[in-house]
Amino acid sequence: MISTPERLKSKQPNRFQMPSISWLIVIAIILGFFARGVYSAEMTPGRIIAGIGNIGEFIAEAVPPDLTRFENYFWAIVETFEMALVGTVAGVILSLPVALLASDNTTPNQVVRLVTRNLVAAVRTIPELVWALIFVIAIGLGPAAGIFTLTIDTIGFCGRFFSERIEEIPPGPVDALRATGSSQFGITLGAIFPVAFPSMVATSLYALEKAIRSAVILGIVGAGGIGVELETAMTMFRYDEALTIIILIWLVVLGSEQFSTIVRRRVI
Repeated sequence: MISTPERLKSKQPNRFQMPSISWLIVIAIILGFFARGVYSAEMTPGRIIAGIGNIGEFIAEAVPPDLTRFENYFWAIVETFEMALVGTVAGVILSLPVALLASDNTTPNQVVRLVTRNLVAAVRTIPELVWALIFVIAIGLGPAAGIFTLTIDTIGFCGRFFSERIEEIPPGPVDALRATGSSQFGITLGAIFPVAFPSMVATSLYALEKAIRSAVILGIVGAGGIGVELETAMTMFRYDEALTIIILIWLVVLGSEQFSTIVRRRVI
């Protein structure tokens, strides 16, 4: 039986130890970048106070919101949601084979796994606005460029998380189906997707929420949606119209989050 002093000793947290020289150097470099970032941004108290005053002026000019062009804004927000939905669905569907190729327990060989993982990582590292500019140049202005952008972005997002979930699947069901002579396609449908399905649904819903927010920003570079209207209103200093657009965006994002929460509770 463990004595009381020994039990108390075992519950005590580890003592703080002085970091090594290499870690102190890393911490000093990070602090240096932080200080330089604050300095280069000119975050002086006077500037912050002036910014708060400007926000007050914006709110004063934006309230009450202007509903004159509400119909135009409504259809623009519908287009934004459609862009996000189509891009997310297409991206999720394409992410399934990508995840299978990138997972250690379903890939044909390690070369394919390495290449696929690197491609997914490359897609994920390029910002959405850069993809939007590329597709605007390639296929022109409009929602099509936004849909392609969101599809690529969803592949980078879902492909990674789908792959990680597939690799976490216990080998028991897979080995049982393989022992009965099932093909790889049958094993995937019978043992992999059923186990990974709840996690994939949750990830897909998060991807949809992310895509709705991204679709708003993509309109600023000409990829369609409500972002075009918001950019125009802000540029023309029509803050009352901008507030109407912001409220519509908030309602759509809030509705998508509530819907995602309900679905996740039923599936997971």
